[in-house]
Amino acid sequence: MVGAEILNEVYSVILDRKLNPKPESYVCSLYKAGEDKILEKIGEEAVELILASKTNSQDKIVFETADLIFHTLVLFGSKGIPIEAVFEELKRRRK
Repeated sequence: MVGAEILNEVYSVILDRKLNPKPESYVCSLYKAGEDKILEKIGEEAVELILASKTNSQDKIVFETADLIFHTLVLFGSKGIPIEAVFEELKRRRK
């Protein structure tokens, strides 16, 4: 899976965890901890991405970018924002 397909799949799991909580789920633990924890994780991952960029390690940059995107998707799930909204915004900006 590449591109939007994997984003959609991960987002579907995130939404499912919201509707069908599982005690062992990391996503559920974030939802339970609340918005401040989710925002904290986004901030943490953004800083880690910046630091990874300074190392010039492509592997680290990719890893931290995936973490940042994942936690952003958790925020979207908590707010009920569809992932398509981002795709549409990017498309709008291309005009």
